Amino acid sequence: MKKLRWQPYELAPSKHPYRDSAIVYGALAGIVILIAVASGGSLVKAVIVAGAVFVGATLYSWWRLREKLRKAGQEEE
Repeated sequence: MKKLRWQPYELAPSKHPYRDSAIVYGALAGIVILIAVASGGSLVKAVIVAGAVFVGATLYSWWRLREKLRKAGQEEE
């Protein structure tokens, strides 16, 4: 029996990784707000929670990206 082996393809790094991560987390925060409102939840609470999660997730993502870039820069030297 022959196994198929697919070659992994390399994705080009984004030219705007900070902006892209903020857009993704902003969209997810919007979805959380829509679900909360559609299910009869409090809009104010949904906005507060979605905002807090957006800020936390975006900061974490930016921190990880910065560490990754710093590590890549150290390896090149």
